[in-house]
Amino acid sequence: MSSPRRPNIVFVLTDDHASNAIGCYGSVVNTTPGIDAIAAAGMRFDRALVENALCTPSRAAFLTGTYSHTSAVTTLATHLTNDHETFITALKAAGYRTAMFGKWHLGHGPEHDPVGFDHWEVLPDQGEYFDPEFFTPDGPVRREGYVTDIITDHALAWMEAQGDEPYCVLVWHKAPHRPWLPHPRHADLFTDPIPLPPTFDDDYDGRGTPAHHATMRIADYLTDIDLKEDPPAELGYAERAVWKYQRYMQDYLRCVAAVDEGVQALTDFLHEKGRFDDTVTIYASDQGFYLGEHGWFDKRFMYEESLRMPLVLSYPARVAAGGSTEALVSNVDIAQTLLDFAGVAAPEGMQGRSLVELLTAADPTPVRDAHYYRFYEHDDHMHHVWAHYGVRTDRYKLIYYYADGMGLPNTGNTSYPPEWELFDLEKDPYELTSVHLDPAYADIRRELTLKLWDLQQDLGDSPHPRQPVPEGRTR
Repeated sequence: MSSPRRPNIVFVLTDDHASNAIGCYGSVVNTTPGIDAIAAAGMRFDRALVENALCTPSRAAFLTGTYSHTSAVTTLATHLTNDHETFITALKAAGYRTAMFGKWHLGHGPEHDPVGFDHWEVLPDQGEYFDPEFFTPDGPVRREGYVTDIITDHALAWMEAQGDEPYCVLVWHKAPHRPWLPHPRHADLFTDPIPLPPTFDDDYDGRGTPAHHATMRIADYLTDIDLKEDPPAELGYAERAVWKYQRYMQDYLRCVAAVDEGVQALTDFLHEKGRFDDTVTIYASDQGFYLGEHGWFDKRFMYEESLRMPLVLSYPARVAAGGSTEALVSNVDIAQTLLDFAGVAAPEGMQGRSLVELLTAADPTPVRDAHYYRFYEHDDHMHHVWAHYGVRTDRYKLIYYYADGMGLPNTGNTSYPPEWELFDLEKDPYELTSVHLDPAYADIRRELTLKLWDLQQDLGDSPHPRQPVPEGRTR
């Protein structure tokens, strides 16, 4: 398959959309025909992993193709300076028309506003669900309506106005981010009981202190703003937890419904214009999200539900329909992949890998044998997840909780004794029991500790001073 022209690029990104709430990933709680259609027309990535499961750092990774330690975007309060090269600035320099609509969340003002875009309209910080304000090059504008619909409609209007030059448009949604405010048209959806995940009653007995320390339990930490109504007074603690889960999931899935309608509108437009086949259409989220797994909401941890993002991509001119892959890919890879499809050289400092061979070749070279992750926002005042980094391979996952904010913005001032966790994902897919101290895994532990050290050297990251230097290291 070959394309006669440089492809248009339509990149839809959502905030906190778990793979478990997408039909093509096997959702048992909702349907998403718009997103599923992209997967059916192209490739579904089953092991798409983020390098830092937090909104601001992840968005920086998508744009710059670099890890958090390279971009210096490590927490929600460290913003992207606009002197960084991004796939947008590279596309713009190569003659692409470029636009951005929706959630930026990378800072505002002369040093942080979007650059490389012919047009942009972005939400301040988290933005609002109803009648939201947008920042534009001409100043702030408040628009009437529902934020997901507004972002989609303005992106469509911009796409309609483009000429023959190839374009790239980022349609980056706020939804389904907390506090999960759905459009009234979806108020009657998901009124039947939503099944509880198998680990909803997890007591964290097989893990270390960090899982116990986090304040993300649905039973305990959803607020009045999240729930929007009081639980029935006659419910006991366990029953109230289930009631809270139902309320949370109802509104979360209703927000997803509006996103999926927007995705359908975008792909319908491309089909109507005869451009779907020569457009790279991509849907992703900035990380995963807990939908009651381990009793939690939110993200942050390196556990699978948080680490794994949904990622589907279609480009019928070059990518065969109906594919899926379990290759270890990362949000850091997206920038180079899009530039490769566009025939544009990637800036020298990008640290990801192009996925074009994986998407187009019959027998592609493996992308990587291990994925590196680092979460910096230690013990923040709302969630209290410890800072940690780790490595994930096909079967195993090693995590080192160094438990120190290192003075970074939005981190707690208290440090804690470090801890390790090791999981055998083949035998323990829900990550319920760490085997770090199990003698049967001594060789695996040693191998992964060295792999983690080597990855940090390869990527230019610095191990925390508390991490022991592994035995047998060669550099």
